[in-house]
Amino acid sequence: MKAVRCVPPGIEVVETDEPGGSGELVRVAAAGICGSDLRYLRRGSTQIIGHEIAAIAADGTPVAVEAIARCGTCEWCAAGRHNMCRAAGRDVLGMTVPGGMAEYYRAPRSALVPLPPGLSPDDAALVEPGAVSWHACRRGEIGPGTRVAVVGAGTIGMLAAAAALRMRAAEVALVARHPFQAEAGERLGATRPSGRYDVVVEASGSESGLNRAIELVRPLGTVVTVGVFPPGITWPHMAAFLKEARVVPSMGYAQDVTGAREFACAARMLADRPEIARTLITHRFGIDEAAGAFEAAASRPPGTFKVVVHP
Repeated sequence: MKAVRCVPPGIEVVETDEPGGSGELVRVAAAGICGSDLRYLRRGSTQIIGHEIAAIAADGTPVAVEAIARCGTCEWCAAGRHNMCRAAGRDVLGMTVPGGMAEYYRAPRSALVPLPPGLSPDDAALVEPGAVSWHACRRGEIGPGTRVAVVGAGTIGMLAAAAALRMRAAEVALVARHPFQAEAGERLGATRPSGRYDVVVEASGSESGLNRAIELVRPLGTVVTVGVFPPGITWPHMAAFLKEARVVPSMGYAQDVTGAREFACAARMLADRPEIARTLITHRFGIDEAAGAFEAAASRPPGTFKVVVHP
């Protein structure tokens, strides 16, 4: 089969055996390129890349694949918080174990989430980042009447804005760096920022974004950090201290308090609002064009949100 392997500082398309081991062999329909994939390249990964995976299961069911590894037996897995499982930090798709940007991928059956009607597998690479954004909004306890701001208008930030609206937030403002991001946010229902907010989702992963988030949150409000910050960042402690702002990190996805899988919640959101995928998937490439896909994802020409490879 064809697969996209990390060959730092870039990637190459290789012929390799179908993945062995336990689990179900699925035919990959789409794999998104995430900022994490680019970080794995910089860190010297030599694995098959890709953790935003949509596929067709052996019985023909279209599925999205949860990318967070789990042991299935620890207290965290039993509680539905597999993002806290020790395996989650050890078996990282595309970094320490093979990922799914290939014609086939072997996934644990527990990781397969059927797609709802209305969501094409070609668009379902957005389910994984959608679940990350959904978890961040849930960590912020967003609900009816909540005023929300999202700092950072990449794919995660845009999906966080969509998730907050899905959770019936009273208002969702988007802090965007580029005009095309602000315009896309408005198409999805976000407004321009004005005033202070109950919950601010920091999705840029930058020091300036973190400072802006603390600036926008109201006293006693909540800042959720879903962006991944570089080493050596300066924390705006005094500004947060003076507001007694609650700062809540958010990592990955799990189950909510009702036992619902956040992956399934994100998939349902995408199925019900097809304009999200139309807005956010801006570049599509075949697997033989993967080098061009990674170039687009790294250089991010104007208008770029999500780059997807279709094996």
